Amino acid sequence: MSEVVGSHDLLLVTLDTLRHDVAVELAAAGRIPHLARHLPGGGWEERHAPGSFTYASHQAMFAGFLPTPASPGPHPRLFAARFAGSETTADGTFVFDTPDLVSGLAAEGYRTVCIGGVGFFNRQGPLGSVLPGMFQESHWEPGFGVASPTSFEEQVARAEKVVAALPREQRLFLFVNVSALHQPNWFHLPGATREAGDSRATHAAALEYVDRHIGRLFAAASSRRRCFAIVCSDHGTAYGDDGYTGHRLGHPAVWTVPYAHFFLEPPVTPEPEAAR
Repeated sequence: MSEVVGSHDLLLVTLDTLRHDVAVELAAAGRIPHLARHLPGGGWEERHAPGSFTYASHQAMFAGFLPTPASPGPHPRLFAARFAGSETTADGTFVFDTPDLVSGLAAEGYRTVCIGGVGFFNRQGPLGSVLPGMFQESHWEPGFGVASPTSFEEQVARAEKVVAALPREQRLFLFVNVSALHQPNWFHLPGATREAGDSRATHAAALEYVDRHIGRLFAAASSRRRCFAIVCSDHGTAYGDDGYTGHRLGHPAVWTVPYAHFFLEPPVTPEPEAAR
């Protein structure tokens, strides 16, 4: 990762509350083709979330603690703050000397941009300002939030504008917190009703909705240069599993999350006629 930082644009997408089992099932069934074409081997990696709800998990991720592989470690990290005795900082780790990854990337010359989704990014109060306040530029409006049936396509449209406005030479760290999977999500499944509420099926339908638009986000993020992308869940959520509903609790449906990282290639520029 130390060779990527400085030469590539960076994209971090958190699919808020996405369950690992639902993500795996949809990829295997061919229901999320735009995501699956980028997943290494066509599938998600199983990992453990660093927190059981959005605020805790993102604080950890922004400190360099991405979801951990669901197997015995230690597992080298992509990013880490410099501190003595770390067992997961390896030769290829990008090490920063600031309190968090966001400011560490800013110190390397990156423009840091947050496009928020759930309430912890809405800047409508002190708590909702902590996470977006780490970034040089942050965006949130009600249309990006959990109650909007068009939240992700509106977030993508904002990302496209952000990228288009940047000088071509300016490196970018773009973070997008996708709210569409978070409750309420019943409106993403045709025929579902508010009265029936959210379910594992409506959660899956929300992921299909995200998949229909994520290609535009990937295209924008890689439109200027090669981009290193991380797509993962911050935590899962329970839909009656063993009697549990929601998150901020210790259950496999919450702490087991899908994860992937991969490179996005920029568009190929045709050679001028005279050069052929």
